[in-house]
Amino acid sequence: MRGSTNRSTIRRGRVALSAVAVCTITALPPGAASADPGDAWGVRQTGVERVSVAAEGTQANDDSSDASITPAGHRVVFSSYANNLTPGDTGRTEEVFVRELATGQNRQFGGYPLAPPMLSSDGQVLAYLGPRFNNTALYQHHLSVGWSAAYTCSLRSCEATMGSNDRHQAFSVTFRHPETNQRIEVSNPDTGNLQTVDVIHNTAPSRPSISSDGTRLAYQDGGERDVFLWDWADNTPAGPIEGPGKAAELVQLSDDGSKVVYRSGPDTYVHDVASGTALPVPGVKGVAIDPTGRYLLHTPSGTTGPAPLALRDLETGTDETVTDRPASAGVDAVSTGGRHVVFESAAEGIVPNDTNGKTDIFLRTLR
Repeated sequence: MRGSTNRSTIRRGRVALSAVAVCTITALPPGAASADPGDAWGVRQTGVERVSVAAEGTQANDDSSDASITPAGHRVVFSSYANNLTPGDTGRTEEVFVRELATGQNRQFGGYPLAPPMLSSDGQVLAYLGPRFNNTALYQHHLSVGWSAAYTCSLRSCEATMGSNDRHQAFSVTFRHPETNQRIEVSNPDTGNLQTVDVIHNTAPSRPSISSDGTRLAYQDGGERDVFLWDWADNTPAGPIEGPGKAAELVQLSDDGSKVVYRSGPDTYVHDVASGTALPVPGVKGVAIDPTGRYLLHTPSGTTGPAPLALRDLETGTDETVTDRPASAGVDAVSTGGRHVVFESAAEGIVPNDTNGKTDIFLRTLR
């Protein structure tokens, strides 16, 4: 899935956002040195690099956060308060940036994201939740064709997730007081119409997570602390998949829909959809899973803030260090095959010449 957006929809005193979004493209000047240690498309050197920088390598002058990467590893999206990542940006509000890793170009989009921005699995569509008048809307931008749209998903709050394109989406929507329920909705990929698949009788986060093809959806009942799985074939929610008597929190459905990651107590579990069995990963806090369901990004169990990150190969049981510095990451932080991981950190010394004293976005290339 792409971008289960579970950040609170009330943050830093947002103001209303118009339906018109701003997009600025920065080109890498001829002969200018990129801040990326990569080569051309798909040929990046192993190591770590900072991606929240301007095209010519200038450090961001404010904090960046909420990064995710496409399955192919060619684009990274993040939010930032910096106003020096694209030319002509004079504001100091939080805005959304898409970075083309092959060229070092940044594209800037309208601000005030209410949740982490997301990219579709094919990398063509950017989406983020933002205020629209007194409602919550999903703003979408096709990065190649250039169209933009805004869909009002809720009168109060909304969580959203996106598959391979703008027709593979799901939402959790709640309404204004005294409403105490929320609807789990999924878009029909053939018609684009929304279908309600469940009603949850509380307003705790549901963290919806959809597969790339839009046929499978994982979500949680945050109040009861149960995890459910729905697909078009049965058209009925199954679960709780963690079994009775076990409080669980959903992390992510893999992009191919084969694995569901959830946490319970100090441990993480990777539920195999085909067999219905769960692989326990004891003593770690699962953060994200790669699109194939093989590589699990995790941090030490019990952590509530920035901490070292490692990538577990679930087939071999071996770990690779992503960073040994305090860091954070969200869903969709791992590209296919565990090749790349994006994370944020305020720590110094992760890359040379990091002197801005801000939280930055980093890319670790492992293979």
